Amino acid sequence: MLRMIWIVFRALGSALRSRRDPVLENLALRQQRGVFKARGKHPRVRPADRAFRVVLRRFWARWADALVFVKPDAVVRWHRAGFKPYRNGLSRRGRRAGRPPVEAEIRDLIRRTALENGRSAPRIHGELGPLDLDVSERTVSRCLRGVRRRASRGAGPPGPG
Repeated sequence: MLRMIWIVFRALGSALRSRRDPVLENLALRQQRGVFKARGKHPRVRPADRAFRVVLRRFWARWADALVFVKPDAVVRWHRAGFKPYRNGLSRRGRRAGRPPVEAEIRDLIRRTALENGRSAPRIHGELGPLDLDVSERTVSRCLRGVRRRASRGAGPPGPG
């Protein structure tokens, strides 16, 4: 029973497809004629024309037979170029470039250590190793950029006391 239904659907599809092919071919040729008529001897292929060809390629198997002013390879190239940003976006989704940012707690620990103990970046980096915190010395020095200036501003001669 299921096989019989499948055969009926295939027959209907082929009947519709046989009517669809000439309609699509006529549409493609009319579009090319419009481009030639509007733009003279040397037509410039515009983005709308390219998009039309890409969509036509997607829905019609014999799309290359109706091409007059562009080569089939050009349409395939346009199709690939159109999806290139989409594919690149999929591959980059959820990822950031470079090393992950340092957590706020680690930055605060680095700054507090520098203010309280007056330590430099190499020494603080050495102290973070045994704590299993994977932070490079360069990152520690970046976290300390404004700390030394603040500490030196606040330091002055001791008051009477």
